[in-house]
Amino acid sequence: MHGTRHLPLLRILLTTLLLVLGVTLAPSATAAAAPVRIMPLGDSITGSPGCWRALLWNRLQSTGYKNIDFVGTLNQQGCPHPHDGDNEGHGGELVTNVANQNLLPGRLAATRPDIVVMHFGTNDVWSSISPDTILAAYTKLVRQMRASNPDMKILVAQLIPMNPSGCTGCAQRAVALNARIPDWAQATSTSRSPVTVVDQWTGFNTATDTYDGVHPSAPGNEKIAARWYPALTSALDKDVPGDPGTPGGDPACTASFRAVSSWQSGYQGEVTVTNASTSFVNGWTATVVPAAGARLTQVWNGSLGTTADGRTTVGNASWNGTLAPGARTTFGFTADTPATAGSPSATVSCTARAALS
Repeated sequence: MHGTRHLPLLRILLTTLLLVLGVTLAPSATAAAAPVRIMPLGDSITGSPGCWRALLWNRLQSTGYKNIDFVGTLNQQGCPHPHDGDNEGHGGELVTNVANQNLLPGRLAATRPDIVVMHFGTNDVWSSISPDTILAAYTKLVRQMRASNPDMKILVAQLIPMNPSGCTGCAQRAVALNARIPDWAQATSTSRSPVTVVDQWTGFNTATDTYDGVHPSAPGNEKIAARWYPALTSALDKDVPGDPGTPGGDPACTASFRAVSSWQSGYQGEVTVTNASTSFVNGWTATVVPAAGARLTQVWNGSLGTTADGRTTVGNASWNGTLAPGARTTFGFTADTPATAGSPSATVSCTARAALS
């Protein structure tokens, strides 16, 4: 014990000697930055085999996003591609059951994610559970995520389309849920723990991108991974991951739909476009995908167009394209519907252009 008293003096003498010799002692090596922990959360579309996770992981690795760790209490579940297979995609699970049975807190405690990537609700849609009930479950899960990590960044998908042979109403019910998600996300998001909507529905074709009308085939997995990638890298790139309000960041907008009125062969709809960043935007384009074969016939406060693959777009008018941070504008439209169409609904998304400096 007496010898330990001389250790500080010896350390000082050694340091002085090295300085005389022109040598400096290196500071203690700091620990490497902890990897960002990303939880893929959902049902069988996420978990079994969930090969979009492998495609996403490998694209992230090949583009320099190496300090990441996919986490979950489950492992690869059968996808043959090399990747970090940890995930929280439980086949057959309903998001409403996960919320009602408080299954998520234990999974969060075991994995401690920083970012959650969630495609969840397909089995609830199949079970005819209402959008209100599904979104209430989403809200409960978000509260539990934030209890686990107050800075949790949450990416929530608008579900890929459904058209299984055993569920004739699934296609329309998925559209109805998707139409509600942007408004829910806007009301639920906070600056510290943002909720970002990722449109997995638009451009996804159940005939070519699934093998059974529900689960993605190889082309479908490619599309899902491609849609997650920009939202996830945006979260990884920012000092506060996923915060759409970072000053000087890329402009971003959200879009939400509501039905104004309807009649036997059509309806009037309204879309609200909101600047979701802290940068000014100098223009926006909304993509509008009406449900049940409806077709836009007239637009006001915007200009009607189409994409190369035939989707309907509405661009800003000359007087409503510039939006300050947090500002919003609306455009209206009328749509013709088939005689068999149900309640008016549409899936909408938005892209923004930066203001000129």
